[in-house]
Amino acid sequence: MIAGLEWPLLLVCLLVVFFAALVRGYSGFGFSALSIASLSILIPPAQIVPVILLVEICAGIGLLPSIWRHIDWRQLRWIGAGAVIATPLGLALLAGLSSQSMRVLISLLILSAAALIWMGLQLRSGHKAGTIFSAGLVSGLMNGAAGVGGLPLVVFFLSKAEGAVTARATLIAFLITLDIYTCTLAAGEGMITWEVVELATAFMIPVSLGTFLGNRHFLRSPPESFRRIALAMLMLISGGGLMRSLTRL
Repeated sequence: MIAGLEWPLLLVCLLVVFFAALVRGYSGFGFSALSIASLSILIPPAQIVPVILLVEICAGIGLLPSIWRHIDWRQLRWIGAGAVIATPLGLALLAGLSSQSMRVLISLLILSAAALIWMGLQLRSGHKAGTIFSAGLVSGLMNGAAGVGGLPLVVFFLSKAEGAVTARATLIAFLITLDIYTCTLAAGEGMITWEVVELATAFMIPVSLGTFLGNRHFLRSPPESFRRIALAMLMLISGGGLMRSLTRL
């Protein structure tokens, strides 16, 4: 037993995070959303969200050398400024709402973001500082509340036809920074427990393997078809989780 989880449940969790890491290593997004949408059905969100944030930090750091020169630092600064302000509000939601209410909120957020990406939302003012700052606000709020701060930025980057390499690099760099900040705040609220650290450690092997395999294939083929599959799975998982949660309210 690890972190209070029986071995069959732990094995399911390991398989989920491996697949989510494979998706993220290839397409640049989806790890937190896929992991949290799936695992929050089995584990209380207040426990699984900090776990995924810790894992995201460790997995992202390994990608930094390969993406450093592609980061858009101007956008990163404005997005980061918005996220710093909004993240504490999201954490307050995570700490204050019941597990069932958080499951509904997480499913709604993921389903909405995935649907917007799928529909190809377009922003005409996507390069303005105010718009970039607003994207950071939304990302910080969603990261603190549900650990899925990357999804609104995927919506943002795709809505203004950002280059795939630049968007992916900037997103990875931002999420590392944001997750470190969020975990620092969460630790201050007593949400980073020994069980959280233990489970995050157990996840690192499948996550590292999945990220490595996915990243190897990023430059070899266009990620659009794989991205569509990932989005479809996000909508399916979050929609199923939402229906399951609503029937138990």
